[in-house]
Amino acid sequence: MSRTIHWYRDDLRVEDNPGLIAACEHAEAPGDVVGLYVLDEHTPGIRPLGGAAKWWLHHALESLHKDLQQLGIPLLIRAGDPQRILLELAEASGADRVHWSRRYGGPERELDAAIKADLPDKGVTVESFAATMLEEPWKLQTTTGGPYKVFTPFWKALSARDIAMPEPAPAPLGDISNATARLTGSGIELGSLEGLDLLPRSPNWAKGWHEIWDPTESGGHQQLRTFIDDDADRYHSHGQEPAAEATSRLSPFLRFGQISPHQVWEAAGSIKDSQSKTRFRTELGWRDFAWHLLYHFPQIPDVNMRSEFDNYPWKSAQEDPDTFQAWTAGLTGFGLVDAGMRELWGTGHMHNRVRMVTASLLVKNLGIDWREGEAWFWDTLVDADAASNPVNWQWVAGSGADAAPYFRIFNPERQQDRFDPDMRYVRTWVPEYGTEKYPDPLVDLKETRRNALADYDTITGKNT
Repeated sequence: MSRTIHWYRDDLRVEDNPGLIAACEHAEAPGDVVGLYVLDEHTPGIRPLGGAAKWWLHHALESLHKDLQQLGIPLLIRAGDPQRILLELAEASGADRVHWSRRYGGPERELDAAIKADLPDKGVTVESFAATMLEEPWKLQTTTGGPYKVFTPFWKALSARDIAMPEPAPAPLGDISNATARLTGSGIELGSLEGLDLLPRSPNWAKGWHEIWDPTESGGHQQLRTFIDDDADRYHSHGQEPAAEATSRLSPFLRFGQISPHQVWEAAGSIKDSQSKTRFRTELGWRDFAWHLLYHFPQIPDVNMRSEFDNYPWKSAQEDPDTFQAWTAGLTGFGLVDAGMRELWGTGHMHNRVRMVTASLLVKNLGIDWREGEAWFWDTLVDADAASNPVNWQWVAGSGADAAPYFRIFNPERQQDRFDPDMRYVRTWVPEYGTEKYPDPLVDLKETRRNALADYDTITGKNT
């Protein structure tokens, strides 16, 4: 008997999953392939998921369980130390192979390397697969052999590559009841999704999210089809307008791997408007860029990439709790920012243009450390991504790779005039805007911009 455990992480799908497909190629009967998900809040350095991402994960795993059942593959659910769990399951189930899709964060790679070194001593072959990015970080380097730190040449190099075509789901192995019986007969429990305790309880702040999202693999494909058919040709002309609904909203599906970047890249080939096609694919490229940066610079979630910003006089949220609370609650007095923060709380999502504006206000006008905002987004975004979240915050803060020039400070009032001129977005989320119930602006934008630039001069010795 040959049995393969496919250890799921950020690849919660059955289509275009090379590790799962390869496992099924080794299989002859139901039960020869076993799926495994481990909620890892044990390994030092691996960041526990935020609340919104946990909500999505619960439903993604629920959907994956059903999809795998159709293939005759059981899904085991566990929590704890993945290395110990894999060793115990391999021994108990008689598995001789373990597959997984590669991860690229520093602590994750260290854990995977340790398991990859340990399991062969127990007679278990380990194989990893590329499944979550368009191109592997070590395959895309500058002419001098180092990693790209600027997006434009990175994108030029990436877009010149031959992007792999997606693969269909493997053929069903047989009746799931036979597969399950083989496992339980060996004393192996399937495990309980409810036991992971991923859903909010009291209060249930995610109430109603199912009316907004379908957090399943099929839901991701439906979202992609809807975007390509209805909205994609407006992506270049209207994608920056938060009320226009001209964006894909695929980010949480990509974050949890319910749809692969290769599938999205291929689908984008049918976008008729050439500018929209290029812009949309460029956004996929930025996602890869963030992960390549994290691979080469694993300190990005916590450390300024530009070391001079270590001396920037940012405040912590604890030093100015009222200001930070007003920002999180959407009560800053700036309509576009407040609409974005309320959209985030109400849906677990925020339009990308608005993300940049809300981040800029916090970091440059309110003077609060980018790490405080990044942590808030990590807890409240359904698409909170270990690479994109900190890379984007450092981009806005000016402290990261290929960062926005520090003097580029998004003026939320001008951004509102430009991208929400009829205030459809603002009035949707801030119905009291323009009334006596709406608060005055927290700060003077011109004065705080001058202060931010003066603080920047002190750490660089330059005159902006």
